[in-house]
Amino acid sequence: MEEIRGNRVTFDPSKIVLAAGSTSANETLMFCLAEPGDAFLLPTPYYPGFDRDLKWRTGAEIVPIHCSSSNGFQITELALQQAYQQAQKLDLKVKGVLVTNPSNPLGTMLTRRELNLLVDFISSKNIHLISDEIYSGTVFGFEQFVSVMDVLKDKNLENSEVSKRVHVVYSLSKDLGLPGFRVGAIYSNDEMVVSAATKMSSFGLVSSQTQYLLSALLSDKKFTSTYLEENQKRLKIRQKQLVSGLEAAGVTCLKSNAGLFCWVDMRHLLDTNTFEAELELWKKIVYEVKLNISPGSSCHCTEPGWFRVCFANMSEDTLDLAMKRLKEYVESTDSRRVISKSSHERIKSLRKRTVSNWVFRVSWTDRVPDER
Repeated sequence: MEEIRGNRVTFDPSKIVLAAGSTSANETLMFCLAEPGDAFLLPTPYYPGFDRDLKWRTGAEIVPIHCSSSNGFQITELALQQAYQQAQKLDLKVKGVLVTNPSNPLGTMLTRRELNLLVDFISSKNIHLISDEIYSGTVFGFEQFVSVMDVLKDKNLENSEVSKRVHVVYSLSKDLGLPGFRVGAIYSNDEMVVSAATKMSSFGLVSSQTQYLLSALLSDKKFTSTYLEENQKRLKIRQKQLVSGLEAAGVTCLKSNAGLFCWVDMRHLLDTNTFEAELELWKKIVYEVKLNISPGSSCHCTEPGWFRVCFANMSEDTLDLAMKRLKEYVESTDSRRVISKSSHERIKSLRKRTVSNWVFRVSWTDRVPDER
């Protein structure tokens, strides 16, 4: 965790609790921090699995922080305040904010401005902040991953009361491609949270065999650093391949720099600006084009027409084929729309001529009644 953050911050091993993946880690934190009926604020769009992970067994509620495409879906102070007020209207006690950094599904990192805003917000409200940083090692390009731990250090809050309300979730699933190993972690400066999470970890243990194997793997520093570097390099190449393919098909996406997916803008392909139209488009892409993508509504996006497209789970040839199919579909859709528009214009013109002719005849017969 320190190496991924460029050794800018340190982590105390005694404050780490292992869990069976980030799913278990997030649920454990919900049990530790919230009572049934309490709420956590989550910026939209967010990972659909959170509806299950955070709510099903804990009884906690999620109140969305509505983010907009107008600023690249970044978190704003207004959106935070509105979400907090909405929770109060629903008679829900807000216990904290949970963010994924880098974001799933956006594929973007939180900016320092957003992280500073979040720390200031939870400080003013005396609530918690959970930063799910399982994609921290997938940042590609020239930018470095910025953790909430960096912000605490910059603000000289590392040993403050505020730091006790900031908790980090991590996992090896994404950075090392080991989702099936089910190895996640909670990091917290709050001794009570660490103690409670340690007791609860009995319900989501990492097997001794898995720990033994991974301790040997992670001890090979040369391998892990080389692996992460190569993984980031390949992710950058594959992401560029996806973006180029989308552009060739006349489709754009949110500028991204991390993660395994792109947030793709297909609003221009909707028949109407509705979530019903988004669902119809999704069905066509899945069943006709044979591409498995996620509709934005499943991620609680407030704007119809956005889709999450994963680019890291297929070969280059498969991705090329996927882009070829999508391009053919977009072109055929555009052609149908041109034909439909042309037909509509012809019908409109015919109706206009018919009405004009009818008006002329009525006018003429009214004026010359003897010549009927």
